[in-house]
Amino acid sequence: MLELQDVCFTIRKDGAPVNLIDHISLKVPKGHFMAIVGPSGCGKTTLLKTIAGLNPESSGNLFWDGRNLSQGGDFSPSEIGYVPQFSIAYDPLTVDESVEAATRLRVRCRNTAELDQRIDRVLEEAGLAAISDRTVRVLSGGQKRRLGLAMELVSDPKILLCDEVTSGLDPRSEREIVRLLHDLSRKDGRIVLAVTHSLAHLELYDSILVLHEGCLAFHGPPEKLTHYFSVRDSEEVYPRLATQTAERWQSSWQKHGESYFHMLERNREVLIASGSLQLPASGEPPASHAAPTAEDPTAEDPTAEDPTAADPAAAAATPTTPPPAPRAAPDLLPLPGFCSQFATLLSRRWRIFFRDRGQVFLQLAILLCFPILVTLFSDKASGNIRRFSDTRQSDISAEIQEQQNVRGDQAKVGSAVSGIIMFQVVLLALMGSNNSAREIAGERPIYEKEKFGGLRPAAYLASKIAFLSCLVIAQSLWMAFFVNFFGQFRGEFFQHAGFLLLVNAAMTAICLAISSVMRTAEQASLLSIYLVGFQLPLSGAVLALPENIEVFTRPFISAYWAWSGSVESLQTQVHDAVKSVIDTSLSVQTSCLYTLFAHIGVALIIAWAGARRPQWD
Repeated sequence: MLELQDVCFTIRKDGAPVNLIDHISLKVPKGHFMAIVGPSGCGKTTLLKTIAGLNPESSGNLFWDGRNLSQGGDFSPSEIGYVPQFSIAYDPLTVDESVEAATRLRVRCRNTAELDQRIDRVLEEAGLAAISDRTVRVLSGGQKRRLGLAMELVSDPKILLCDEVTSGLDPRSEREIVRLLHDLSRKDGRIVLAVTHSLAHLELYDSILVLHEGCLAFHGPPEKLTHYFSVRDSEEVYPRLATQTAERWQSSWQKHGESYFHMLERNREVLIASGSLQLPASGEPPASHAAPTAEDPTAEDPTAEDPTAADPAAAAATPTTPPPAPRAAPDLLPLPGFCSQFATLLSRRWRIFFRDRGQVFLQLAILLCFPILVTLFSDKASGNIRRFSDTRQSDISAEIQEQQNVRGDQAKVGSAVSGIIMFQVVLLALMGSNNSAREIAGERPIYEKEKFGGLRPAAYLASKIAFLSCLVIAQSLWMAFFVNFFGQFRGEFFQHAGFLLLVNAAMTAICLAISSVMRTAEQASLLSIYLVGFQLPLSGAVLALPENIEVFTRPFISAYWAWSGSVESLQTQVHDAVKSVIDTSLSVQTSCLYTLFAHIGVALIIAWAGARRPQWD
């Protein structure tokens, strides 16, 4: 049984506390299908998220199967399923692949046969078996809602929470989804709570819960809804609610709630006797409602004046039943291990990548075009640098001419070499931004949903690192070898390639961190592009910054450390030529290495913190 005792969810608005959920008490037995309805902004989704544990209750107690969740932790991931309004599947995947990934992430199966059996059963229950090979992007709205349900059913949840899963559907699809939810509530004593704006198909629900400004205005059989609110049609309920304050509706309900709860119990007994409702072997004993007893609700207008209507404090002080004795948690389906979740996520990420033709084309275009851009300027860096003669010139004019020639060669070659190195560094920084700016933020709703279902943030972040590492290695080494093939690097090539790899990895990690803390992919992409844009001017490779500014900016500029380390790996003569044309100090290679590794490490720590932090809309 699910029980709420005086549950509140409070926020602060303009410095004052506001109850979005205001002292709600109710009991929902196993095998029950309940609709949560009410005007927009009345707290329906907030109540659902409070039950799920996404919004921690500010006061009151929430009991599930004899356990006080307000004191002893949340639901186990396998106990609860939460179906949000948005799609929770990746468009490039098929229905079968989506359900298979959800199963591998949430349930530890002993072998492939057990996995296949569970997937087939869930597809059949959700009515998706005939279209299991279709990609998600071609599904209709109703089919996507069924897929969302199927991905929650893989763990056999005992309580299923559905948030506006019928919104935006045509009447036929809406009825099919409501009928499916009704059928799901009749198996194994599963509780199904559905938030909906629609007041159609109410006869399919066991009970209707009406909220008004966060207060409980009604909870009873659907056939009693119109009588309680003294209206002829259910569509008139919302206008009727607006005629009185939420506090008066709540206090009125507390006078009549007990009798309506007894009606629900009698209806439930009829369903059990007829065999329409299948409960677990242990069953569930009858329970009394939290509200005080009252006269028959049909004998009194619920909107009539009563002593508590003008006193909200009295309504909040309504006595509740004593909390049930604590009960041990039942045996639950074990979650897959870290390695299993990691392998599933990485396999799925590569599958999505290769099926996204636009992304594949973009990566190939970047991989081919960026090195070609660099090689267009490689000839300028291959020129000879004349040396000073060992013997002193007797002619002063000849000596001056020699100095001018040497310095001219140094300026020409040094400027070209420095520019080409920085060009490579900035292009790889741009690649890093493109790699990861949208990687987490772009799939945040799906990730939050999977994390709620038991996905380990460590496995998720590790799969991202593994995927991005492959891109970084391919991009960096291809850039280094391609440019070196058309114009040899005049120094230690492998050191240069190492710094190119590190700057790409650093920017990829930094943009992954940005992606983990931003709420939208657009925000993450914009900030990442700005970060890359500031790399060149703040590096000091083109124009030296004032020393009082440089000391603060340089530690954070990955491009500077990769450029500086690569310059230090040049041949002596070429290195001197570069130093003759730049007006900034260079750091030793060990400092460059340590700093770039520090950038990567700090960025991954931030990404880890961002991945762990809940960011539900």
